[in-house]
Amino acid sequence: MRKLTQALIAASLLSMPALAWAEDAPAKPKIPIPALQDVLDAWGLTLNGYIDVSYSHLSGNGTFVNGTNDRVFDFQHDAFSVNQAAFTLAKQPKEGFGGLVNITVGEDADVIAPYNQNPGSNSKFDLTQAFVQYARGPITGIGGKFVTLAGAEVINPTADTNFSRSILFGYAIPFTHTGVRGTYAVNDALNLILGVNNGWDLLQDTNGNKTIEAGAQYAPLKNLSFAAAGYFGNEKLCGSACITTTGPGGYRGLVDLVGTYNATDKLTFILNYDYGWQENASTATPTGNGVATWNGIAGYANYQFTDQWRGSLRLEYFDDNQGYRTGVKQQWKEMTYTLAYMPYNNIELRAEYRYDRSNGNSPNSSPNSLTSGPFNNTSGTSGFGQSSVALEAMFKF
Repeated sequence: MRKLTQALIAASLLSMPALAWAEDAPAKPKIPIPALQDVLDAWGLTLNGYIDVSYSHLSGNGTFVNGTNDRVFDFQHDAFSVNQAAFTLAKQPKEGFGGLVNITVGEDADVIAPYNQNPGSNSKFDLTQAFVQYARGPITGIGGKFVTLAGAEVINPTADTNFSRSILFGYAIPFTHTGVRGTYAVNDALNLILGVNNGWDLLQDTNGNKTIEAGAQYAPLKNLSFAAAGYFGNEKLCGSACITTTGPGGYRGLVDLVGTYNATDKLTFILNYDYGWQENASTATPTGNGVATWNGIAGYANYQFTDQWRGSLRLEYFDDNQGYRTGVKQQWKEMTYTLAYMPYNNIELRAEYRYDRSNGNSPNSSPNSLTSGPFNNTSGTSGFGQSSVALEAMFKF
């Protein structure tokens, strides 16, 4: 026992210098892991996005009698949907080179996909924007794929005030373009825009002809602004459904006007007008291959009740008098009311009611008959009206 005790004491004495050395040894430095925001800031990048989900119920089956969808995105009769999950990575300095990439996935991606990228193919993916940028003084130029100048509403749902998109957004104007665009800031109130692109919703040119875009943005007063955009060029004829890039073409033009008036800090009015035409149009009416025209107007009244509650009323009229854009010769009206609640800055909840009405007839009706409308019902019949209710939730980051 005595020998064991002596051995333990000796071992303890021998280990003391080692322990002391270990305590005195400098600790290894910890390498900090940079946060994502620090990396983005260091490179001058911004990253943001959103997730948009919904439940919607239509009284009809979401199509006209010719098979064309009668809504832009929310055309399913009764469905829960992941509409969009999108992010945008950008570097857009006031001087020098930059760029932007915007990717959209979800149900809406198949609708906004370029025609020659097989829209409706259920890929659920779209490279919505991807362009390089150069800015110098009052001039900014971009080249690549970018969203259209036309319209009061946009693809990004967080920038709209209603859940469903307007008729004009889906049937009067394009979604995106691929080409180049230059903006000249004349002064703080006026921007002039000029560009050249492959055409309406195209990645690759399909006819060797280019489309010219021209625009102006003018804000004469702090609470009043105007925007005008025009598109002019030869486009492939895509018929009433507008989903093909083969066959003959013709000259297409579009004039788009938007006015915004902030009556008070809480109340805003917006007015959007569109007029378009297509030469050599293959229309849905006996007018043959003449010039098809379409025009429409949409008015908005948005009221911010409190910091968390907002209401938005939209009234709209669209005249597709040769049936070129919808496949039905019709005057189409709609009324939409959306109530939005924002419990947090990055969360928005919406409830919406919408009613559509059209005087168009099904192909089986006589020209002067008002017995069979253009909206397909779930019962297999058709009618002149359609209503819908929807609930939407968005998370923004």
